[in-house]
Amino acid sequence: MAQWKEVTPNQWEESVFRRISKDWMLVTAEKEDGSVNTMTASWGGLGIMWNKPVAFVVIRPQRYTKEFVDASGRLSLTFFGEEYRKMLGYMGTVSGRDEDKIAVQGLTVAHERQTPYFEEADTVMITRVLFAQPYQEESFLDAEVREKMYPSKDYHTLYICEIEKILVKEQ
Repeated sequence: MAQWKEVTPNQWEESVFRRISKDWMLVTAEKEDGSVNTMTASWGGLGIMWNKPVAFVVIRPQRYTKEFVDASGRLSLTFFGEEYRKMLGYMGTVSGRDEDKIAVQGLTVAHERQTPYFEEADTVMITRVLFAQPYQEESFLDAEVREKMYPSKDYHTLYICEIEKILVKEQ
């Protein structure tokens, strides 16, 4: 059975560009009543802000997961191997409002620091939200980006989250 090993952000040597944009990730949060929801994301980033290692996560207002993140102030980012590609596609297109998509996909919810994540992942980032700001139409300096990416004006909320812990699965 695989074990988790904690690594620091400086020890994590994966390509952020590949892991987020090509491999995708699940953004997962839990409400006070114990319900958990997740969504697939392929936009975001990692870096340093306010002298802390952070993840930059963006969520559109209509996404059900946004309610969970806003309610809890905590979220996990989980990354998976290629064998989970179909599951990640499903999690990005089916809403947790309509069904228990976590159960349908057979994922195992675990917790670290009261934050849900999935045992099937190969990498887990446990985070705490430090900042949340909805994008504003007037803040876009490139009108082409605004028009192309937001034809319905459903602007993301930007979350800056402190990375409290990174777990990497050892085989």
